[in-house]
Amino acid sequence: MSDIDRVLRSNLKLRHLQLLVALDEFRHIGRVADFLSLTQPAVSKMLAEIERMFGLKLFLRSTRGTEPTAYGDTVVRFARSVLADYSRTQDEIAAVESGAAGRVSIGAMVVATPGLLAPAMQLLKTRSPHSTALIEEGDLKRLLPRLRVGELDLLVGRLEPGYAAPDLETQAIYDEAMCVVAAPTHPICSMSSPQWADIAELAWVVPPPWASSRIKLNQMFYKHGLNPPADLIETASFLATLTFVQQRPALGYLAHGVAHHFAAQGLLKILPLEIPIELPPVGIITLRGRIKTPTCQQAIECLRQVAKET
Repeated sequence: MSDIDRVLRSNLKLRHLQLLVALDEFRHIGRVADFLSLTQPAVSKMLAEIERMFGLKLFLRSTRGTEPTAYGDTVVRFARSVLADYSRTQDEIAAVESGAAGRVSIGAMVVATPGLLAPAMQLLKTRSPHSTALIEEGDLKRLLPRLRVGELDLLVGRLEPGYAAPDLETQAIYDEAMCVVAAPTHPICSMSSPQWADIAELAWVVPPPWASSRIKLNQMFYKHGLNPPADLIETASFLATLTFVQQRPALGYLAHGVAHHFAAQGLLKILPLEIPIELPPVGIITLRGRIKTPTCQQAIECLRQVAKET
């Protein structure tokens, strides 16, 4: 173990890390050589050098290409994390030199985007006009791996208990209920008091099965003696949800703040159905122990301030 520690701390160089990531991406020494502007013998020699450092076989080579071993997968994850930190530091230094305020990469779940993230980014730009925020929409299943390798600085969304882990720091900032929505032209909107039985057989677009909001939705149908809807499209994307609600048409299941934001624009109508369920709070997720850049810290402060004022 001490030899591995020495390799990770002292022996590995940036070019080694770049080679490992390229091998994982391309899975072919010839394409890696072209990408890194090296010869194929030079790539093979450098890989052999890295494997000697670790005393481990990191990639299996065959006529079909290269494939990482279990050891290789672990070292590649380390390489991606270091390179992401390196890139982030480059951006911060370049931002200081140019008079800008830096860059932050944020993974956003739909529940937090219109009511929390959008005004927080407006506040960030007011405080630091030249800062840059990269926003990537998705669910935790897609975004957490990118947070862990350093490609995202923080996540904003519902703190799903099933994804809690020792390497993650979570900050709950507010609770957010759910509601059922439809296109204003949907026949269900002509009913003054729709009941759960009225909507059980209709087409729906809903969150993925693992989401706590989806689990609670199913429980509401069971509570009313009904089976959950069978005509489903599952997605974590708001754009997909809005598209299917309007064009299919289907009923949607959205966070209350998101639904109100788009209902005010005439794009959706909220059905008068009581949904008395408890859900995990909306909050911020960061990687434990990772140093936050000034721009990342400022973005977090803006998120907290918006949540406090809402």
